[in-house]
Amino acid sequence: MTESTPAASSPSSSAASADRPADAPADLPAGTVAMLAAETLPAPLLRALTAEMRRRGAVHAVEVHDVPVRAVGAAEPTTVRAARWSTTLTDSDDGHGHQLLVSLLEDAAAQLDAPQEATVTVLPAALRPADPGMLIMDVDSTLIDQEVIELLAAHAGREAEVAEVTERAMRGELDFAASLHERVAALTGLPTSVIASTVEAVSPTCGAAELIAACSRRGWPVHAVSGGFLQVLEPLAARLGLSEVGANDLAVAEDALTGAVAGPVVDRAAKAARMHEWAAAAGLPSSSVVAIGDGANDLDMVTAAGVGVAFCPKPALADQADLVIRHRSLDLVRLALGMG
Repeated sequence: MTESTPAASSPSSSAASADRPADAPADLPAGTVAMLAAETLPAPLLRALTAEMRRRGAVHAVEVHDVPVRAVGAAEPTTVRAARWSTTLTDSDDGHGHQLLVSLLEDAAAQLDAPQEATVTVLPAALRPADPGMLIMDVDSTLIDQEVIELLAAHAGREAEVAEVTERAMRGELDFAASLHERVAALTGLPTSVIASTVEAVSPTCGAAELIAACSRRGWPVHAVSGGFLQVLEPLAARLGLSEVGANDLAVAEDALTGAVAGPVVDRAAKAARMHEWAAAAGLPSSSVVAIGDGANDLDMVTAAGVGVAFCPKPALADQADLVIRHRSLDLVRLALGMG
């Protein structure tokens, strides 16, 4: 089911459209972007949603996409269906129909077999990212499927112990810097050769290449900032074509990890500071940044960005983000932003 009607160019598509490849996918037309993604989306449900949006205002375009997703630990991806609308609602209590659209989509999700697993997003027209912009992503469990420190700790036989501390830190139950020092200490004495094997074990999240490509077509720089480690992030960045990165530096002596971090820890405040620095260096306000993360360590960055995205997140972050993506595909972020 794909439906489009003519509409004026959206702010996200007009400013730099002349600079994009002629065959680049088109952005959604101007309007609020509403999206519903689930394992199945019955056609009658989508038709009813579209009809209700039309009754309340105007629908500028409707698209349905089959999107590959890959759960953590899964060898092969599965598929979810994602429907997205560009719409302008006039019959609503708020100025742009945000709350009404959320209610309509949540009511529709409640009719699905697993409503708690559905992704529901609404991005008001005023928040749709304009060109020029910037994308900044967290790394562990966001840009990649794994937690790097757990992969390293597995070489010391302490993966389960470190994973438990990581989980608590990402829920915001522990001070991140203190928890990082505790976890890195578990790596003391490991040979530096474990770094290369960890780089090989890392897999980019499903849809990462598509999201990065969409931003690159727009001329956006794509950065990554991590509470993980430069030694793993830098080769990953080169592989994915990222612009700049920031992360912790594992201290090394005599070809072994010392169990310490060299320099200040990249915590939530440092992530937000790095976002502001990168935006300023590009001559952009922070309101032009799309920031994506999954845990409490990303909270300051995500809430300070123009559009903050919580990706398969912990509750501490989900409650504060503009968009919450429940399925493990970064391509859903592209769709939720209204990008082509």
